[in-house]
Formats: sequence, structure tokens, C-alpha cells
Amino acid sequence: MISTKYIFVTGGVASSLGKGIIAASLASLLKARGYSVTNQKLDPYINIDPGTLNPYEHGECYVTEDGAETDLDLGHYERFTNVRTSQANNVTTGRIYQSVIDKERRGDFLGGTVQVIPHITNEIKDRIKLLGNSGQYDFVITEIGGTVGDIESYPFIETVRQMKWALGNDCVVLHLTYIPFLSAAGELKTKPTQHSVHALMQQGVQPDIIICRTEHPLSRNVRDKIALFCNVESDCVIEDSDVSSIYEVPLRMHQEKLDTQVLRKLDVPAKNEIDLSQWESFLYKLKHPNSEITIGLVGKYVELQDAYKSITESFIHAGAALQCKVHVKSIHSETITDDNLDEKLSGLNGILVAPGFGNRGIEGKILAVKYARENNIPFLGICLGMQCAVVEFARDVLGYADAHSVEIAPATKHPVIDIMEEQKNIAKMGGTMRLGAYPCKLEKNSKIFQIYGKELISERHRHRYEFNNKYLEQFQKAGMKAVGINPDNNLVEIVEIPSHPFFIGVQFHPEYKSTVLNPHPLFLAFVKAASMPVNK
Repeated sequence: MISTKYIFVTGGVASSLGKGIIAASLASLLKARGYSVTNQKLDPYINIDPGTLNPYEHGECYVTEDGAETDLDLGHYERFTNVRTSQANNVTTGRIYQSVIDKERRGDFLGGTVQVIPHITNEIKDRIKLLGNSGQYDFVITEIGGTVGDIESYPFIETVRQMKWALGNDCVVLHLTYIPFLSAAGELKTKPTQHSVHALMQQGVQPDIIICRTEHPLSRNVRDKIALFCNVESDCVIEDSDVSSIYEVPLRMHQEKLDTQVLRKLDVPAKNEIDLSQWESFLYKLKHPNSEITIGLVGKYVELQDAYKSITESFIHAGAALQCKVHVKSIHSETITDDNLDEKLSGLNGILVAPGFGNRGIEGKILAVKYARENNIPFLGICLGMQCAVVEFARDVLGYADAHSVEIAPATKHPVIDIMEEQKNIAKMGGTMRLGAYPCKLEKNSKIFQIYGKELISERHRHRYEFNNKYLEQFQKAGMKAVGINPDNNLVEIVEIPSHPFFIGVQFHPEYKSTVLNPHPLFLAFVKAASMPVNK
């Protein structure tokens, strides 16, 4: 094992250029060469974590095995590398300042004046080196959120400057910028990139490699111009052109020799030939489907591209494995009514009711469940989606017309979904839900056992409410079976209707564990079921 090397990924010119995809792609390339790699995200916002952020603000909140509520880029890291992340892999400005202030209150600084330098930057360095000092990784790839020049990012960029100075050849900086094309002039413009790099250099950081997001190929003249004005070698100007799938980026970056240049800059020998055969096989199957289906994704944030990111990516993984093109049709649950059910949901091969919180759009989700159940359409409910399935069954099969979750209707006479006992006295919002991986024991005589192929599984959670076991016997007798139970507290984790071709609701989030090389078995089974003819 080599001494740990540190790679920083910064961004400039514009946000949403894909720093996370570049960081994940580089990690997958280094891993394919036999190195151990982990990715980390430093987020400039002052929230402690994204757990309390509205999806309209920040997209999906991704949950790790150890219960960290994190930025959605950690989902990309895991999906690209198959390497699990943790609390240590996502650090926010809020968490940094909270830690430093707690230390000051304890008197750790011996009465000294607490300042951004060295106290805040030292705290950031400690969080970065925590992964490197673990002895598990050859490379730690740290993505700095935001863009160069943002006032929120200054302490992080200053930390990069200090680490680059201290570590020398054990540290490199990758800077991702945008190269716009002016159609009136008919040419690519490098000036925004020059300004971005100069802004970075004004903070004391000289990038080693510049990655150029572009919609047009970079000519040798353009690369040479960027190299000249930005103080990098011409071979270290990397083209990051648009591709049809984010999963093509690792191969494109390898073609551009990004991994080769990074290893050269870090003075690390390429100990193995790179093996991208599995990745190439995945892409071939993705681009050459033998069939196609349409899944209705019913949720209240469907207009947001990133709100259900892990779910849509899980369909890509499962679809590629089965060589089936999965079209995901986004259906806003607020628009679903009794009068337009057929108009909204007919023609679908499967229906997934998405997770979420709150009352908005809840009745539309319940109607979508009813439509799937009564028309034998393959159904998967995740978290709140499972709870909606339970409510619908209680109303329309058990006959409890006012059945509901106490989250939505605290005064309901039939609280088939109730707040968890340990959640009843919790007042604070952030980081207080049931979070992270928990065990689940599967009923052997069930569809879900056939899907997983084992009795004990572990899945990640993010919820406060649960199936009310007071109603369990009534549900079982009426045909909705509890087929997955937490062995420690008897929490119902999975329900299914055996008489239905495919009707499964899960309290956990299977989408968090699906990766390119290991599609989640539940999504595989759902896509398979949706590929079969529906017998209404």
C-alpha cells in the first residue's frame, strides 16, 4: 500500500457542471487499477447536514449505512465505486463551526482567540485526514462544493492551499470549468476558465489539471491556450464533453488519460493495467436493450430532476442488467384524482409510489396504490409509499374509511401507521429520525424471500412512522402479509399481497444500495415483473 494521496476537485464558472461525477469517475478508474479509494464531499452551507433541507433546495438526501444524512453526490460515489461511505465522507460548514465552537466552550483552546485560520482550517484538515489516516485508502478524493469565488467556500479553498503546500507530491488539485460556445462567433471561449483559474490562484491554489466541460470538442489550439494562460501542461487540459449517460464519463475520462495524469502528478506507478471490462459490459447492455417498459413514478417532487435520483438510477442499473430500457414517467401525485386515474396511470407496466413527508399529494399516492392493486399492475412502495399501501388496504379492503397515518391525520380513529415509540418525545428535527442500516428477517414462504434469496437482510432507513402492529392480524387475514420483520423490535419492514402478481411495500430505502455493478435485487425483480403481461 502506498502512502495516502489526496486529490481535490474544485469547480468554477458555473455550478452543476458535474464535479461529483468527475470525482466518482476518477475513483472508479483508480479502483479499476487495483487501488483503494474513497470519496468525500465538503459542502459550504451552514446546515449541519441536508436532512432538514427541502428537496426543492438541495435535491435528494442520501443516507449512508451508519445513518448519516448526506449530499446526493455520495450516492454517485457509491454507485460508481461500490465503496460504502459514512459520516466521515460528508462534511458541512455547519458541522465544522459547531465542532470548533464546542471546543471553545470546553476551553480546548486555552483562552486563545478562535479564528478561521488556524482553527477552522485545522478542523477541516482533520476531517479530510480522518479518512487518510484510517489506513484503508490509497487515495482520498475530496470534492469542494460550490464554485471558486463563493464566500462560503473560502475556508475550504484555504485548507486546500495549506494541504497542497504541506503534502507536496502527495496532493493534486483538479479544477472543473465550463468552456462556452458562442454561436455568433462560431468558437469556444476560454476567458471564463482563465478567470476561474485566476480566482483560484488568488487564493493561493494552482490547479494541476483542468477539466473542461464543453458541448464541442476542444482543439489542440484551445487546449494549448488554456495551458498557457492557466500555468498547466497541455496534456493536463482534459476535455469533458457531453455524453448520453453519466456512466460513460469514466470511459471518457480514461480516454482523456485523466487517471494517467493524476498518477503521474502524484508520482504513483500504475501498478496494474486498468480493467474496465465490467463497466464496458454494463454500458453495452444499457445501450442495447432487448425490450422496454414504462414505470410510473408517483411523487410530489417529480418536477425536480434530483429529488428521486437514487430511484431513477436504480432503474438504470436493473434495466441494464436485464437489457430492458426502463422509461420512468414522472406523475405528480397532487394531480391524481378519482376522475383522471385512467388518464394518468393507464398504459404503465409498473407503478412506484415514492417516499416523502407531509400531507401534500398524499391522496393521489393512495389512489395510485389502489389502481395498481385493483388492476394487477406491478407495484413497489418505498417508505411513505409502503405506508400509503397500508392506508389504502385498510380503507378499501378492511373497510376503515378514515384509516390514515397519524403524521397526516393525528385524530384518525384507525391509525394504521403510527409514530415509532422512540420518536414520540423527540422535538428536534435534524438527524433524529430512524436512520441507517437495520436488520430485517424475511418470511421464507414469500415473494420477497425469493427475491433476496436469504432470510436475514440489512437495509437503510429514514423515517419516523411505522406500521401499527395492533392491526397486523386483520391485515394478515385479509390478504396483506407482513413478510419482513425487524428481529429486534418487531417493526414491520415489508408487506406484500401474495395473490397479486407483484405488490410489495418496504419501509426502508432499497435505492440507496443499488450500484452499477450490483443492481438491487428488489429493483431487478420489479423490472422483471413489469416486463410481464398484465392480467387485469
